[in-house]
Amino acid sequence: MRRLRVTTWNVNGIRAAARKGLVERIDGLKTDVLLLQEVRATPDQLDLGLLAELESRFEHIVWHPAEKLGYSGVALLSRVEPAEIRFGLDQRKRRGAHDDEGRVIVARFELERGPVRVMNIYMPSGSSGEHRQAIKDVWLERTEPLFRSLARSPIATLVCGDINTAHDERDIFHAKSNRNSSGFLPHERAWYGRLLEQGWRDTLRESAGDVPGPYTWWSMRGQAMKLDRGWRIDHVFANARAATLVESTVVDREAAIGCSDHAPVTTTVRMA
Repeated sequence: MRRLRVTTWNVNGIRAAARKGLVERIDGLKTDVLLLQEVRATPDQLDLGLLAELESRFEHIVWHPAEKLGYSGVALLSRVEPAEIRFGLDQRKRRGAHDDEGRVIVARFELERGPVRVMNIYMPSGSSGEHRQAIKDVWLERTEPLFRSLARSPIATLVCGDINTAHDERDIFHAKSNRNSSGFLPHERAWYGRLLEQGWRDTLRESAGDVPGPYTWWSMRGQAMKLDRGWRIDHVFANARAATLVESTVVDREAAIGCSDHAPVTTTVRMA
């Protein structure tokens, strides 16, 4: 394998997305490792036909659903066998109450150029009210020491997922009117900035350059997606080792249209 394509995608409910052509969109991505967020289902809730289609495309599938049915949850689908899988921010080998909302899977792959670690993370949103913002703030605090450790790791590491936070005004079409909105609050933006200070590389921003967007999430109201008036809240961060291997990171808005309110973000990693 000369290149590894890693895609992160919040599918806004895998069962609903499947009815809207999810499998066909996945085929178009031509990805090796697919990281899904907000699957909102356990494997036994999925249609057997959908499971068969996914299993025919990816030899290795790991689910980490939330304890609450129909809520949150992440999954990892890979054509490459993971050497190790861990769950939650404390990276346990078993699922459990340490991550009862099903928000983190960490996989390590042993590849030609050495090990690559991939974190699939779905950060909480605080947009539904103060209670959820308080939960998100706890996650912001808890992730910093872990991310600091991973940033220094000699293992090439990608942190991928729906972070539910935008960094600067390029990342939101209506930035001025959202300065007091969850996902763009001053302390959230400062948290993002500290990740960059730790050494994490914002691979999508570096690939896209100094331009508005590229957006990865759009409100379902009005014609936000059609007009491309969104937020950039789905990210792929690379530590110093991984940054030397990353070739590009791109957003596929066309794959999202009619399927999810988020677009898939794909990073290509050079392995030979």
